[in-house]
Amino acid sequence: MIRPFELFLGLRYTRARRRSHFISFISLISILGITLGIAALITVLSVMNGFGKELRSRILGVVSHVTVTGLDGRLQNWREVAERVQQNPRVIGRAPYILGQGLAVRGKRVSGVAVRGILPAEEGQVSELGANMVEGRLESLKPGEFGVIIGSTLAWKLDLALGSRVSLMAPQARTTPAGLLPRFRRFTVVGIFKVDMYEYDSGLVLIHLNDAAKLYQFGKRVSGLRLKLDDLDVAPWVSREIEKDLGVDYLTRDWTKEHGNFFRALKIEKTVMFVILLLIVTVAMFNVISTLVVIVTEKEADIAILRTLGVSPRSVMGIFMVQGAFIGVIGTAVGTVSGILLALNVENIVQWLEQLFRTSFVAADVYFISELPSDLRWGDVTMIAGASLILGLLSTVYPAWRASKVQPAEALRYE
Repeated sequence: MIRPFELFLGLRYTRARRRSHFISFISLISILGITLGIAALITVLSVMNGFGKELRSRILGVVSHVTVTGLDGRLQNWREVAERVQQNPRVIGRAPYILGQGLAVRGKRVSGVAVRGILPAEEGQVSELGANMVEGRLESLKPGEFGVIIGSTLAWKLDLALGSRVSLMAPQARTTPAGLLPRFRRFTVVGIFKVDMYEYDSGLVLIHLNDAAKLYQFGKRVSGLRLKLDDLDVAPWVSREIEKDLGVDYLTRDWTKEHGNFFRALKIEKTVMFVILLLIVTVAMFNVISTLVVIVTEKEADIAILRTLGVSPRSVMGIFMVQGAFIGVIGTAVGTVSGILLALNVENIVQWLEQLFRTSFVAADVYFISELPSDLRWGDVTMIAGASLILGLLSTVYPAWRASKVQPAEALRYE
């Protein structure tokens, strides 16, 4: 246990005297190293948290928490199935859908798209697309009128606006006297959405469920039901419950099976990044060790005098542990505050740098989103600060032990 005597003398040694400016300089470098390491750790982990949270929010704002379909990929009696699944208390929304692939054609411009047939009145229960409309409304989709709602990026790529005509070509073929021809239909753009996620803004189009049934020859069937739960983290369990209740003629699939690998990869990447950046702090702690070793070498005469005055080896060890711990605490405190400030303002800082250098650090077609989000979590801050303090304390053990082993007679022989 460190007593006031060891605490006072250890802190006293941290102040520079005329002949120990070099020691103070390397102590400052050690503090700066710890500060930079801690700040980098907090900022990077906050940005990675922000990426995960933003992507999860945007992906699950477009896709469903759970989908229900038949064994052949189609659902015949979706209204009856909807009534049955809504008996589960976790289900708070459901909507039918027809999913198909196609080509959007405007003049000489062609783009591959995912076509989703929806019921506008039901879609708001399971997605947030209605809240992300920049032009038009979901209710503008009318059965038989062949209207289409497209993403903002796709509208830009094909030079489309409200009222523009665009052809959707389905992969199914039809037999004509001229041979097999692809099925296609001309649609009118009645709305444009923007979810700020390149994958959907450039590759998803919405049409009315009845129009999708005609285009893809579904008749009265649909691809399945999309479900929204009160807690998306319980989706795997709810999915299994619903599949068990419906019976063997139905299949369910939750979002963790469709996008789980992506989010697991983000989690693994965050763990690896934590370990890599923690090495920065570890390197700074080696500077603390070297600083204390130099101090012990310089203070051998002082240590010898203290020993002759009756100071125990344990007290000598405590003195130098206080000095090393002081460096670690200061570096950790300054780094934690700096990291928190950076994490809270990283979006503004990145925007300022992008304007300054006239470039984009976050390309939407590469990173799925167009801005750099940040999500500061106090659990991460506590873990990082705690790891730094533990490393700082461990770095003092060897130099302090070496100081406690100084022999007074040997140290004072040439004094």
